Amino acid sequence: MWGKLALNEVTTIINGGTPKSGVANYWNGSVPWITPKDMGSTNSVEVTKTSRTISEQGLQKSSAKLVPENSVILSTRAPIGHLVINKVPMAFNQGCRGLCPHPKLDTKFLFYFLKANVKLLDNLGTGTTFKELSKSALAAIEIPLPPLSEQKRIVAILDEAFEGIDAAIANTQANLAAARELFEGYLSRVFNDLNETSEETIIGDQLVLQRGFDITKKQQRPGTIPVVSSGGIKSYHDTAMVNGPGVVIGRKGSLGTVHFVEGPYWPHDTTLWVKDFKGNIPKIIYYFFRSLDVSGLDSGAANPALNRNAVHPIRTRWPKLAHQHTLLNNIERIDKDTERLETLYQQKLTALHELKQSILAKAFRGELTQNEVAA
Repeated sequence: MWGKLALNEVTTIINGGTPKSGVANYWNGSVPWITPKDMGSTNSVEVTKTSRTISEQGLQKSSAKLVPENSVILSTRAPIGHLVINKVPMAFNQGCRGLCPHPKLDTKFLFYFLKANVKLLDNLGTGTTFKELSKSALAAIEIPLPPLSEQKRIVAILDEAFEGIDAAIANTQANLAAARELFEGYLSRVFNDLNETSEETIIGDQLVLQRGFDITKKQQRPGTIPVVSSGGIKSYHDTAMVNGPGVVIGRKGSLGTVHFVEGPYWPHDTTLWVKDFKGNIPKIIYYFFRSLDVSGLDSGAANPALNRNAVHPIRTRWPKLAHQHTLLNNIERIDKDTERLETLYQQKLTALHELKQSILAKAFRGELTQNEVAA
């Protein structure tokens, strides 16, 4: 049976810090400096470069500290649980803590232990605005500690197992993306290849777009009416501004994203919504906008936005009403087939991630063998 020791008995835990942003001499130096956001955007266990760097002066004049290579950096707020191993000496902001293993603890073993216990780390976080894992709470966590040779054996098995699982995850993610791209490509072909069943027109002759409505703090009341923003349902309200069905297009933020709403809703200020369908089938308009590339129509300002006056004049071919039902049936059939395929890929991704957690749990119960992982 393995013994257990608190993390502060087998690691040195170091807090992070940030140099003053207004002092130019503190930034763009030779010291790599990482944040939880950077850690969340990488798929690599090991990190050698960071998007931002600080200077030696910035390091000395702030609470930031340099941890030696082969330490584990853990994000301890916003969110709790991102992990990397730094392969060069590195600093980090106050949203992270560095764990420098003592000689009796293998770095990768520590990394895998923390990876296996992200839920525990998050549960130990406290705070009202956002949760943070304190240094004392992290220090008190107990880690099973087999002999160093056994730690390295376990790490080697996990590395081999996860190499295969990660390859399967990457392939499944690629297949998922391909399924979505195929459907979007199909939509583009459908609306670009319309012939005698369509007419040449401009978008403004077929529908009317309107900017959405902002919600002040005084207006924010809980309810069941979805508030649809550019990124999707933002919240719920007790008042509907528009009766469904509706089509909503991202005006700011997630520019050009399209949402279909069955019932009453509140279109947020970050969107354009179809005020008048002019007799067209709403779902056809939904699919039409999904096929439309609006990336070049933004305002070009510091915060790009999509203006309805840039959309209304676009020339296009439009399916005649008599053909829209047939066209919609064909599109929805392909859409449902694509959704079923996406569901299968999502289920496979979930199973692969659960398999990784299962293997990790077994590893730290002392139950992991080469044969068990290979099976």
